Amino acid sequence: MAVFQAALINEIEKLYKKKKVLVAVLLSLAVIVLGQLAIIGVRSGFGLRGAGSIEFPMLVLAVVVNTVLPLFTALVTIDSFSGEFSQNTMRITLTRPVSRFKVYLAKITAIILFILGALLLLLLFSMLAGFIFNTNSASLDSLGRTVFSYIVSLFPMIVLALGIVLLANVFKSGIAVFFVSILIFLVLKVLGVIFSQYSSLLLTTQLDWYNLFLVNSFPLGKIVRQFLIMLGSAMMLFTAGFYIFDKKEF
Repeated sequence: MAVFQAALINEIEKLYKKKKVLVAVLLSLAVIVLGQLAIIGVRSGFGLRGAGSIEFPMLVLAVVVNTVLPLFTALVTIDSFSGEFSQNTMRITLTRPVSRFKVYLAKITAIILFILGALLLLLLFSMLAGFIFNTNSASLDSLGRTVFSYIVSLFPMIVLALGIVLLANVFKSGIAVFFVSILIFLVLKVLGVIFSQYSSLLLTTQLDWYNLFLVNSFPLGKIVRQFLIMLGSAMMLFTAGFYIFDKKEF
């Protein structure tokens, strides 16, 4: 356990020192600021109410989980694997007294912590902006639903990250992984529209999994089904990615 903790701390320090993390935070904050300015403009220009103090964080989440967060998850994931492959720093990492599985697990855990941190920062700043610029009262129930929606959004993002990890171990070039990831993402989006009856099987639709927790009827069966699909996908992607990582020669 101590060896894994040391490997995890090392991976977190690597992510912390990379400028991509700072850019991700700044861009996420920019989304919040621009969104709030747009709502203020709509409210003052057209006399509409805009979004309430709790509705605004949900609008931010809907935008971010389909744009900014997948993009920077891809960049951080590619940098953690393809970046080290191309710079030959992975060889140095593997010379330490730690197994390949623990290195692989530490990298994925660091990526998950990055996603969780980004979601929590978005939640904090979007709620702060919502309460400052929108004076509508918020109930404890709506506040709890908002916090829960941000937390459960972590699960589909983990599946997305594991898919990119697999691609990063298949392709040598980080640029190739990036463009293939974008292409697959766009294809899945299109397939979700064309074959809407099967859209729940697609990762791009699962990014909106949190919406199922917001409806009054609470479709437990659908929630459990999508969770099991994501869990099965995560297990297969994790296993396939580690198999290729373990067989690589550095």
